[in-house]
Amino acid sequence: MLVLFFAICMIIISIITIKKSQNTCDELSLMLNQLLEGKEVSYPDTKDTRVSKISYQVKKVKDMIEIEVEQSKSEKEAIKSLISNITIYCELLENMNLPTSKKVEFLQKMKNQTFKIDWLLESLFKMTKLEDGVIRFETEELMIKDTIVQSISTVFNKAESKNIKINLETFSDIKLFHNKKWTIEAIVNVLENAIKYSPSDSIITISVEKMELYTKIIIKDEGIGIDSKELNNIFKRFYRSKNVENQNGTGIGLYLTRLILEKENGNIIVESKLGRGSCFSIFLQNCKSLN
Repeated sequence: MLVLFFAICMIIISIITIKKSQNTCDELSLMLNQLLEGKEVSYPDTKDTRVSKISYQVKKVKDMIEIEVEQSKSEKEAIKSLISNITIYCELLENMNLPTSKKVEFLQKMKNQTFKIDWLLESLFKMTKLEDGVIRFETEELMIKDTIVQSISTVFNKAESKNIKINLETFSDIKLFHNKKWTIEAIVNVLENAIKYSPSDSIITISVEKMELYTKIIIKDEGIGIDSKELNNIFKRFYRSKNVENQNGTGIGLYLTRLILEKENGNIIVESKLGRGSCFSIFLQNCKSLN
């Protein structure tokens, strides 16, 4: 919100410095008041380029505010949904005639929902801190194989529960600029998505390909795939594909992965076809020193 505050200040300064008629100043003042009060903004129809520029600035601020409001709503709705589920399970458990087996089932579901809330709040905390630059992590020249292996170990139980095999293809270990802890988190987010949206008894393949400036970590699954129309959106904050709306998820994992990799001067891209699996490519910088 600090960016918005400075943007509004700049608009106010621009209005003060315009030496035009009182009517023009009144129009701009009205426009700013409408913005601050959350009303529909009436942009003046004028040929004055200076006034037009300020109108454009006001529109940009308005768009920024609307985006932040929508993101805030998404965060609240995600938490609200999880808490609502817990409340329902509590009410069901209050039924004295409920069989013991059902009580155990609902207690487990409550526990799962609690874990999800903890994960969501922790992810939101990390996301906000990374966005605001509060969290600053150093990248080092580290061998990448152990980072990948630890990432696989983190999701091993989830994969095993669906009888999904994670196959790490043989490669020569290489030093890459990365922060081990955060890179593991980035890779885990991609792997968890692959596991969640892949059928049982399928295979997730991880391969490593060295290029001139970067090394590519390729994660390929046999899952449901992604519609080509949605490929540009899946790394956006809180975005969820229409194909997975009925499945558990918050739309944070891939956004957080992209954010982490950007902090490491890396990148992530995806290739996918609906019904034919997805292939995520993570790019990390090569080190100049010999490996």
